Amino acid sequence: MSRQEATSRASAYVDDGRFARDMAARIAVRSESPREDSAADHLQYLQGQIQPMLSEMGFACRLLDNPDLPRLPALFAERAEDPGLPTVLVYGHGDVLWGMEGEWADGLSPWEATVVGDRLYGRGAVDNKGQHTINLEALRIVIETRGRLGFNAKILIEMGEECGSPGLGGIAEAHSDLLAADVLIASDGPRVSTRTPTVFLGARGSHGFTLRCDLREGGHHSGNWGGILPNAGIRLAQAISVITDAKGKIAVPEWRPDEIPANVLAALRGIALEFGPDDPQTDDDWGEPGLTGATQLLGWCNFEVTSFVCGNPQAPVNAIPGQARATCQLRYIAEIDHTRIVTALREHLDRHGFADVEIVEGSRHFFHATRTDPDNAWVRLAVASITQTMGAPPALSPNFGGALPNEVFAETLGLPTIWIPHSHPACAQHAPNEHMMLDVAREGTQMMAGLFWDIGDGRLGAG
Repeated sequence: MSRQEATSRASAYVDDGRFARDMAARIAVRSESPREDSAADHLQYLQGQIQPMLSEMGFACRLLDNPDLPRLPALFAERAEDPGLPTVLVYGHGDVLWGMEGEWADGLSPWEATVVGDRLYGRGAVDNKGQHTINLEALRIVIETRGRLGFNAKILIEMGEECGSPGLGGIAEAHSDLLAADVLIASDGPRVSTRTPTVFLGARGSHGFTLRCDLREGGHHSGNWGGILPNAGIRLAQAISVITDAKGKIAVPEWRPDEIPANVLAALRGIALEFGPDDPQTDDDWGEPGLTGATQLLGWCNFEVTSFVCGNPQAPVNAIPGQARATCQLRYIAEIDHTRIVTALREHLDRHGFADVEIVEGSRHFFHATRTDPDNAWVRLAVASITQTMGAPPALSPNFGGALPNEVFAETLGLPTIWIPHSHPACAQHAPNEHMMLDVAREGTQMMAGLFWDIGDGRLGAG
């Protein structure tokens, strides 16, 4: 049996309808992790959908308790072939966000896998049931074709990623020996463009907080008090104005990397972003001067104000507001010290005379920025393997623009991390009409079967 046989079987898995049938069963499980009564659905997905497939493939399976939210367990599975072989950890998440029933087009249901043309619709089609289904099937194809993987494989499927992966770090700490591996290979997020296979090596970090200016209770008549009473909204707006300039260039020194590493910059300059006809018009003058496109989006930091409230916006009156608040977020890259994000902002505001503006950190978990070195041997193997399968090199993105729980694998477990997305920018994840392109699913299954074949062939470090 050959590598070509494995990739041919990968194509057939999508073309003969088996992928759609597998997805129909998995999408039907309403595994909405934000829903408080979702525990039974999570167990149904793990024990009814994933465990039987992995057990049939020779994996030993067990549930891992979530130390933070017991209703969001994880499934661990292991196939140990030889202690002298490398070990690959494969990750995915079986939970989804709200189905948004009644908001989908043409009567589509979020809980029914529906194929329309070259699209498979349903909640979880790309985020993330479809993506880890492809990866698990690729493992099965290699076992079926060669009779073995040629490496040791571990699988971790969690059920809380859409809630910020509560407990995943605790699971990794408690079971670090169980999860020990040589590399993480996973799939999530979109490609940089629909027709461009992509490898990304980590994710930007995300840190949210609220800025609050609390000067006094209630409002006071602007005719009687205007000019002698400070306005909380103006104070807060002015404080925000010293965090960036008028074009979004970050002014907090610790939020600005000294430089983008040369190999990261080279990879970013090779990426062409894809925008659809309904997407907003971008502005090359926004953000850090001299950076545009993928270099700006993926290789730098951005500060955002996502809401600003003072007074009563629904029923404004002639009163000077005593309180104002803004919900803010910093997206940042691996060169930024995440332990200094809030402290640096506090110092920056104080230097500019805004001691009256308070920083309130959010209570939810925020992901750290992580990135594997683009010159890592596992990265070279993945890029070479995909190039062989697809006949052209993939886009190599040093990190994903959004946030993922990659810190659990990169920091807690100390692994190089390889992410190969099987989605596209207009997939509508988290929105009505979520869908996967079947030709992207076909390519994804081919690429993963080829990659797992090459790992089993001992190609790491070759060339």
